[in-house]
Amino acid sequence: MFQGETAITVDDKGRLTIPTSYRDLVADACANRLVITYNPFESGSLWIFPYAEWEQVRDQVNALSSVKAVHRALQMKLVGAAAIVEPDGAARVLLPASQRAAAGIEKKAVLLGMGNKFELWSEQAHLAKIRQTISEDEVSDDMAELRL
Repeated sequence: MFQGETAITVDDKGRLTIPTSYRDLVADACANRLVITYNPFESGSLWIFPYAEWEQVRDQVNALSSVKAVHRALQMKLVGAAAIVEPDGAARVLLPASQRAAAGIEKKAVLLGMGNKFELWSEQAHLAKIRQTISEDEVSDDMAELRL
């Protein structure tokens, strides 16, 4: 559903404008309701889900036993921090200040369409991540089967 890389600017009030190419997709996928939460696996980015997709993720995460510390950490970072947002008339959404600060997202950022969700990266974290190459010893069996 979502794919591509877009350099964006976060305004002084902490809002990002949904790129024109995604506006109809966002409206159709979730009636303009999005959920912003932490990326629990990589620093420097936030995840942005269409609401319907979010409900599935939320339910799976909440179904994990809270007896394990790693489950509680995932629940805290995904569900506990989740913020429901709706674009305003200018297609802007307000990014929670605490999430922006934790991810290091300032004025310049990168929005990645990742299929079922967006990833919003700080410009510096995205650049560092994209410059990393995948070494041969990191290639999984599933990756080795790809015809790239």
